[in-house]
This record gives sequence, structure tokens and C-alpha cells, in this order.
Amino acid sequence: MFWPRGGWGRAARYVQHRLHRLPDPPEKIARGIFAGVFTTFTPFYGLHFVIAGTLAWILRGNIVASLLGTFFGNPLTYVPIAIASLRTGYWLLGIDRHEPHHKTLLQNFSDAGSDLWNNLVALVTGNPTDWTELMVFYDKVFYPYMIGGILPGIITALVAYYLSVPVIRAYQNRRRGVLKAKLAALKKKKKQAENGAPPE
Repeated sequence: MFWPRGGWGRAARYVQHRLHRLPDPPEKIARGIFAGVFTTFTPFYGLHFVIAGTLAWILRGNIVASLLGTFFGNPLTYVPIAIASLRTGYWLLGIDRHEPHHKTLLQNFSDAGSDLWNNLVALVTGNPTDWTELMVFYDKVFYPYMIGGILPGIITALVAYYLSVPVIRAYQNRRRGVLKAKLAALKKKKKQAENGAPPE
């Protein structure tokens, strides 16, 4: 599992710093954040950067912001995201998650992984392949996750969008004010030097 150097707290501060310094308008940056946050609710692990960047491009959002937005998915949020997505998917698809034959999520992952490994070995040994557990994983986990992640993904991404716009705008205005103050001070100092007056 990916673990940032310096811990997740430092990574979160870095992401915040990078978002604040992006030069685009707040709305464009927020559209990128929307794309990144929404992508974390999809089961396409390993492709989140590609999906987020593509979605940001479609929405005319900031692509860098979309990549940073995918950090919404981290070890603290993966489990709640998976639970929300799966339960929503089961509800939308009419799947009874309390059926006695239902395996746990961990069991489904484990059995699918074993199936994949055994079938890869079968390519070399000539043993018969069996995709049963992978098919079960698709039907009971992957497909419900993919369908169920859409609704909570959109809701969470919209919240992130509307929270981001005023925060980014306030930071950009403050930063712009600081830069103007520094520029005014430099101009004043230069004018004093030209007039032969001692600098303050």
C-alpha cells in the first residue's frame, strides 16, 4: 500500500499547499477537486490518476487539482468509501447483502486472488483454469461497488466542490493582497532612493 514519506498529515498539508498555489480560477480548481474526489469512489484502483485527469479534462477543471483530489482516498477513508459504495450498490441492484451464502468482503477478495493466481500458474503447468471465484467477485463486489459508488461519489464530490471554492478564493485574494503590498513597498523604496531620501 502506498504510504507517503512523513506520514499522511504531512501529505495532507502538502496537498493543501499545492491546491492553494494553483493559478487557475477557484471554480476551475474546484472542478478538478470534484473529479478527484469522485474518482476515489470507483473500484478502479491503480487507475484513479488516469480517470481523475480524464474527468477533469471533460469538466474543464484543473488536472493537477484532480490528481491531488484523489488523495481523499487514503487508509482512513478507503473502508467507509467501500462500505458506502457497496451498500448503495446492493440497494440499487436489489441484492440482499444479508443472504446466508454471502461471503465477507475479505473472503471475496481472497478467493478472487487465489483464482487469479491459480489461473496464472495454469498457463505454465497446463492445469485446467477455473474462473468461478472471479465471476463471484465481479457479481458480488466489483459491479455493485462500481454502480453504488456513483451516488455517494457525486454527493461527496459536490460537497468538496462547494467547500473548496470560497476557501481557494479567500486564499487567492489574500495572497494577491500580500503581493500588492510587497510591490507597493518596493516601489516606495525605489522612489525614495531616486529622490535621495533615506529609506524608512
